[in-house]
Amino acid sequence: MLNKIKWAVILLGGAAGVLWVVNLPYPMIRWPVAKTLPILLLPSYINMDHNYREAIHNLEQADQLINQSTSPADIERGGEKVKAAKRNLDNLPVWFLGYYPQTYCNLFGCTWKFTVDEFETARQRVGRIEAIVFQDKNALVPLSQAEQTLQSAKQQYKQATNTQDREKALTIWQEGIDQLEQIPQQTLASKTARAKLNAYKRDFENARVGNFIIAAQEFDLAAEQAKQTQPKAASELWQQAINRINQVPLENPRYVEAQKLLVSYQSKIQGIVDPRSSKLIDGAKQFALAAAKLAQKPPHTETKWKQIAKLWSTAIEQLQTVQVEDPGYLEAQKLLATYQTNLGIVETRLQAEIDSQLSLKEANENIQRLIATPASEQQQLRSQIQGIINQLNTVQPGTTAYAEAQTLISQAKNRLQQ
Repeated sequence: MLNKIKWAVILLGGAAGVLWVVNLPYPMIRWPVAKTLPILLLPSYINMDHNYREAIHNLEQADQLINQSTSPADIERGGEKVKAAKRNLDNLPVWFLGYYPQTYCNLFGCTWKFTVDEFETARQRVGRIEAIVFQDKNALVPLSQAEQTLQSAKQQYKQATNTQDREKALTIWQEGIDQLEQIPQQTLASKTARAKLNAYKRDFENARVGNFIIAAQEFDLAAEQAKQTQPKAASELWQQAINRINQVPLENPRYVEAQKLLVSYQSKIQGIVDPRSSKLIDGAKQFALAAAKLAQKPPHTETKWKQIAKLWSTAIEQLQTVQVEDPGYLEAQKLLATYQTNLGIVETRLQAEIDSQLSLKEANENIQRLIATPASEQQQLRSQIQGIINQLNTVQPGTTAYAEAQTLISQAKNRLQQ
């Protein structure tokens, strides 16, 4: 009995050894076996099928994780998957490509076809994804550095107690934004940077403009303290304040605030150089500011346009009293040209309002007469309606009468079509 078991073990061991030998990954062994007894290569076929399936599966996952990545974890996981796919491809016998094990595939249903082209395509795909992973990982480094720079700059700006420290923080802030813009395109880091870049730029611009205004106010305070004993130094400080305010862009929400400060600083500096003309010019600016505010959100009535015109006329009269020999004469002339232009525009709008209201009034009177005594003939009625439309068309856009005129025109046209 023991002898039988012994021989059975020897036979099984020998068979396993033979099976192991014939499945060694050497062409000189496998080719003859594949041609004569392919069933002996069943373990190799199973291994090949497994590695092929895993290679395709891992490549698909890697492709999805890398190309649709939303976080660094996706990049890391995608890198692991592409490495696994590479190991699977390394386990496929390159010298066996093109051989199709029909017996095995008939029994188990192969999902693969080993061809040189397919193998090369998979290898190229692995290489391409590896390159993307490498670029993505590298790009995450400058992204992290840029974000650290930006956070540090923001903190420094908040803690700054003077203009010089704030400007240093803004310089670092700008460097951080530049670093974000230099991150290579087509990477997760670039997508993340672009998503945050607008917010960083907006915050930077607000901080930059805020610094201009704060710095101008600091110069103003210093000038106020120096104007009694050092008028020249005070004038220079106010000029510094004006230079800062002039850097506030028109599209910034704080532009109006900056312009009010600008008018104030210009008046103060003019008050030191030329007290008399300074007061006249400052007074004219106040009337001009009042006129500009009153003219906002047109259209306006005839009465309101007259009020606006009166304010511009008063501002012009103030400027006209500045004498040629006064130091502020040149500035007064520049303002005078602007204010006269504005007055001309207001007078044009006033006349348009008067004419449009008159046209609307006459059109309404004609409509009432037509309703009271309608024409007996259709042709005559249509002619009268067309006359009313022509009259309403003289009502100009931008007047208080325009909306009502357009409504009446629409109603008249509908009546003509009946």
